[in-house]
Amino acid sequence: MQRVQIGLIGLAAMVLLVGLANVILTSAQQSQSQVVPEAAPTVSARPPAPPVSDPLADMGVVPASSETGRAGQAPAVPPPGAADVPIPMP
Repeated sequence: MQRVQIGLIGLAAMVLLVGLANVILTSAQQSQSQVVPEAAPTVSARPPAPPVSDPLADMGVVPASSETGRAGQAPAVPPPGAADVPIPMP
């Protein structure tokens, strides 16, 4: 019998919480509809920025990427064993 009472009390508490949430949301929606909207700014904050241009691309010259080297050649590969040579320290 005690389990039934606890279950009914829990169910009643959930119904009350849902009803309270409904009242709060309805009140918030009504107050939101009565609020005066913000005024729009009369002046724009900044003029639009000019488009960025790349002078080399405008002339038709494109620098070579590091992967392709110069004019489509394969990148230089160090000879085998070059990593074994110690670099002198000053």
